[in-house]
Amino acid sequence: MLVTAYLALALLLAACLGLELSGCRAKPLSRACCNPSFLRFQLDFYQVYFLALAADWLQAPYLYKLYQHYHFLEGQIAILYVCGLASTVLFGLVASSLVDWLGRKKSCVLFSLTYSLCCMTKLSQDYFILLVGRALGGLSTALLFSAFESWYIHEHVARHDFPPEWIPATFARAAFWNHALAVVAGVAAEVVASWLGLGPVAPFVAAIPLLALAGILALCNWGENYDRQRAFLRTCGGGLRCLLSDRRVLLLGTIQALFESVVFIFIFLWTPVLDPHGAPLGIVFSSFMSASLLGSSLYRIATSKRYHLQPMHLLSLAVLIVVFSLFMLTFSTSPGQESPVESFVAFLLIELACGLYFPSMSFLRRKVIPEMEQAGVLNWFRVPLHLLACLGLLVLHDSDRKTGTRNMFSICSAVMVMALLAVVGLFTVVRHDAELRVPPPAGEPYAPEL
Repeated sequence: MLVTAYLALALLLAACLGLELSGCRAKPLSRACCNPSFLRFQLDFYQVYFLALAADWLQAPYLYKLYQHYHFLEGQIAILYVCGLASTVLFGLVASSLVDWLGRKKSCVLFSLTYSLCCMTKLSQDYFILLVGRALGGLSTALLFSAFESWYIHEHVARHDFPPEWIPATFARAAFWNHALAVVAGVAAEVVASWLGLGPVAPFVAAIPLLALAGILALCNWGENYDRQRAFLRTCGGGLRCLLSDRRVLLLGTIQALFESVVFIFIFLWTPVLDPHGAPLGIVFSSFMSASLLGSSLYRIATSKRYHLQPMHLLSLAVLIVVFSLFMLTFSTSPGQESPVESFVAFLLIELACGLYFPSMSFLRRKVIPEMEQAGVLNWFRVPLHLLACLGLLVLHDSDRKTGTRNMFSICSAVMVMALLAVVGLFTVVRHDAELRVPPPAGEPYAPEL
């Protein structure tokens, strides 16, 4: 597994680099590239946002290993993950209202504080303290995916009066560097935890200075902004009406809940599947992120003028790839007949599918869900998503260690078959809907190089 992981990372990075270089040559220079005020503003945002993302990714490879290092049983570790998912649901429902009330800048600073505390709890072997840390992690995740984006959009439009069409360019560039940071973070986690022999807690300690620096930069360089609050119950009520009145929204929510709940379970299971066979966890994680970056690059190429495939086609392909991968895993994790290399390949295919899935789903959500109702609808999407993931982890908690993993992959396969049926239903509904087609790429904005 050691050689396989390093070889896979090298091949995937080479493929990503080739695709990105070919894409850069095809990109025309945008007006944003020539605007120094915009580039300075973009840099002020990126330096804080990327530090926050790097700190988040740095913790991912060794989370399960840390709990295992503290001699917790797999069932106890499953409960810790369930606590994290539950807190993400709870805080995710109110995160937008909290950010609007507290202020976006203060919320970003609060993120750095709560996530630093979350990392500090990993130094303790007390189970209750670790549960508190998971709850803090859920709050921090909710803030990370609401406060930063909200702050940027408000500053971009309201304070600096830049063209709104430049906003997608900033987040497209951020998405690329998010993947790149995840790859680097996986290697960095391997260095501090394994190569330097500091143990699985080291990446969490290393994340604290990054979080502190992100908070300080936001406090010193960012202005505060607020937004008019919309009542939480009204937001959820409007989202529910939109969900029930439009079959496209309902099917899209079903696909998201089923697909992403399986991804959450995969996040829990990959370490116990590969770690007993000597896999370098940080390098494996970097390989996963490289596969996801490769999927995102393939999405960009597939929807380009040359091929002009539609997001609906790529969403279908992503679900099919995950179904195939999970069937592979049901055989490669059979007790007594484990095949770690086959399992690793299946995991890479799942990450490749995620790279296709997330931009496809993002595009379809923007087109199908009215802008005013997106927050409420996404709240309703998140609840079944996390409930399914929690249910899966609790089922695993009550299973025998040797057969539980294989059975869980079998259940996930059945769940993804249901997601595939929902994709077929959505495809039937929208196949003549011109609104859900990618427009010609010639007029699309491109991110300025930084």
